[in-house]
Amino acid sequence: MSSYRGRFAPSPTGRVHLGTARTALVAWLRARSQRGAYVMRVEDIDAPRVVPGAMEAMLEDLRWLGLDWDEGPDVGGALGPYVQSLRLERYEAAYELLRARGHLYPCTCTRKEIASIASAPHGEEPIYPGLCREGRTHPERASAWRFRMHDAPTFADVMHGASRVGMGAGDFVVRRADGVFSYQLAVVVDDRAMRITEVVRGDDLLSSTPRQIALHRALGGEPPAWMHVPLVVGPDGERLGKRHGSTAIAELRARGVRAESIVGWLARSLGMQGPSTIAARELVDGFDVAMLSREVVVADVATLFFA
Repeated sequence: MSSYRGRFAPSPTGRVHLGTARTALVAWLRARSQRGAYVMRVEDIDAPRVVPGAMEAMLEDLRWLGLDWDEGPDVGGALGPYVQSLRLERYEAAYELLRARGHLYPCTCTRKEIASIASAPHGEEPIYPGLCREGRTHPERASAWRFRMHDAPTFADVMHGASRVGMGAGDFVVRRADGVFSYQLAVVVDDRAMRITEVVRGDDLLSSTPRQIALHRALGGEPPAWMHVPLVVGPDGERLGKRHGSTAIAELRARGVRAESIVGWLARSLGMQGPSTIAARELVDGFDVAMLSREVVVADVATLFFA
């Protein structure tokens, strides 16, 4: 086995759909083609969004598609646990280290206050205007803790080349006023602890990369490599969702669609040549990142498997 360590880190908020399965397949192929380790990690830190039983269902869906993993919540491993809600002490330690090094400051701004001052393109998070950065807080309010973000770094992305995606929404929250750690902090702590060498994920997380690079360096290490995969959208150009029809792998399976048919469509949507039905393991030897499509995929779910 090589030193390559990749991961897939879904949130247990529902069943695996075609878009999630496509990213999972790319991450799996990348690890398997490198003869490296593939880590399954469940990101359940946002407790109100977690659906009971979703973790087990997700793992079932991915295994049915022919994907496997070397470490994970159901198989164990030396660098676990592989569920975020079991790793809170590690996030606490990283948070205290960042505070001690002067990277964090308390913030008592409300979302309404930020939105009224900051601006951003439609659908994007407004850049924090730095109201509390110099200590002008409201002591009667509970404090969130923000990371002092400096110039956003340029980074190399396997799919996009040299990338620079703004300021990463300016100074960002690493711990909310209610004490919950942010996704940004948790994912960096976990990737460092699990020795992930490359992060393969969807394009929707590209804007998080500068934040995570900054956190890696503030905690005393260099970030992994990055590979952001274009998303799957519906005919209306919006990210694929329930409004576009049955996109859940479990629903397609229940309607008689074979795993090999889904994998075949996923592979062709990525620009890979091959038959319309194929097992995931048959894609490993011929996998080459250079041949992957860099374009967003438009999928009409109603006709994909039932035309």
